[in-house]
Amino acid sequence: MTDIVEKVPAAGPPPEQIRAIPVRHYGRWVAGAAVIVILVLIGAAFSNAKIHYNTIPDYLTDGTILSGVWHTLYISVLAMVLGLALGVVLAVMRMSSNPVTSTVAWFYVWFFRGTPVLVQLLLWYNISLIFPILNLGFYKDEMNQVMTPFLAALLGLGLNEAAYMSEIVRAGIQSVDEGQTEAAQALGMTRGRTLRRVVLPQAMRVIVPPTGNEFINMLKTSSLAYAVQFNELMKRSTDISSTSLAVVEMYFVASIWYLILTSVFSVGQYYLERRYARGSTRSLPPTPLQRLKKNLRLFGSFRRPEVAR
Repeated sequence: MTDIVEKVPAAGPPPEQIRAIPVRHYGRWVAGAAVIVILVLIGAAFSNAKIHYNTIPDYLTDGTILSGVWHTLYISVLAMVLGLALGVVLAVMRMSSNPVTSTVAWFYVWFFRGTPVLVQLLLWYNISLIFPILNLGFYKDEMNQVMTPFLAALLGLGLNEAAYMSEIVRAGIQSVDEGQTEAAQALGMTRGRTLRRVVLPQAMRVIVPPTGNEFINMLKTSSLAYAVQFNELMKRSTDISSTSLAVVEMYFVASIWYLILTSVFSVGQYYLERRYARGSTRSLPPTPLQRLKKNLRLFGSFRRPEVAR
């Protein structure tokens, strides 16, 4: 047998270290510079504009404006409650095997989603031109006395919101696995009880986030109620601007209050979503307050050795 001698290659110089050269993104620098220039130009334009900024803080706490803020919250909450309650009914009707109820629900959603909210508000406000007298048999009165600005705003906003909420609720119900319904019916539960006890609690994870968005949108959409003379925030701001001639300033005041309202309710929506997401994820992401506390603890741990020295 011949011995096989394996040739070992001679040791050469070590390979050179690879130098990673980062790619230069010149487009990012150009885009960032362009955005900064645009922001500076906008700030300069508003600083040189004929706007009396010193009057805005005074009007923010004016009694008339605060009354408008309260009416905005009041009509938004009531319209959202009406839209949510009617939306659940419409969603159940839409999913029913009864062709009459499903067709009526489909037509309702089609009509109210297809026409502008402002048109619906004006139709309710001027409904006395069509029905001068309201006669329900047990109650009879002139429509002008019944259809107040508040009722016109409530019906216009609430009935329009019901069309969108019905689609949100229907999507949430359909997201629940059919096996849940079959298991509940196998235990002898009725369809109504299955819907209340099994389906809707699980569908809330899908229903809550868009519902929060709809309520925040309702806070802004309620400004259209000024067209029917309802004394919400936009109507109150317009009334003040017509007498003080501070038109743009009052628009700034209204915008600031709308930002405050939407920001507060956005925080509430965030924590409400976390509550209904507890069963869908193993661990919830930390809240902004929890992240802040963690960063403060890390900062304190870095500072302790220096203090000890």
